[in-house]
Amino acid sequence: MAAAGTIYVLNGPNLNLLGTREPETYGHANLADVEKLCADTARQFGLTADCRQSNREGELIDFIHEAHAKKAAGIIINAGGYSHTSIALHDALVAVKIPAVEVHISNIHARESFRHHSFTAKAAYASLCGFGIDGYRLAIIGLAAKIGAKPDSKTDAKTDAKPKA
Repeated sequence: MAAAGTIYVLNGPNLNLLGTREPETYGHANLADVEKLCADTARQFGLTADCRQSNREGELIDFIHEAHAKKAAGIIINAGGYSHTSIALHDALVAVKIPAVEVHISNIHARESFRHHSFTAKAAYASLCGFGIDGYRLAIIGLAAKIGAKPDSKTDAKTDAKPKA
């Protein structure tokens, strides 16, 4: 059961192949690296990252509906190729009225023209692209600011380590 301090981190099609799929575009980090980065960053703000990945559009929509039902604090979404095609994902994000940030690992505007338009970006209050997996960290920091979550003073923001006495 998600609590109000939970953010859903939703990854769409082919993101399960991170690290091996087109590393010249997406880098060498894998999905487990992304999930650890998200968990560590969320924890710095007293939040929990509930990370999910699906290659199926309907399952991503179900995750968005679940985030609403469980009163999640926010959504970080990298809908992958569905960003450019899915009105249904757009509609689900709009319907739940949860602060959402869209993330893309690559700079979608420097790629093929069909990637330049994003339906999910229109449903999010912010969109990040081109920062590699660090975009997820930046998205969580921005989402934390949007929802009023403050950094935990017991955690060092850069290393996620307790400060030395």
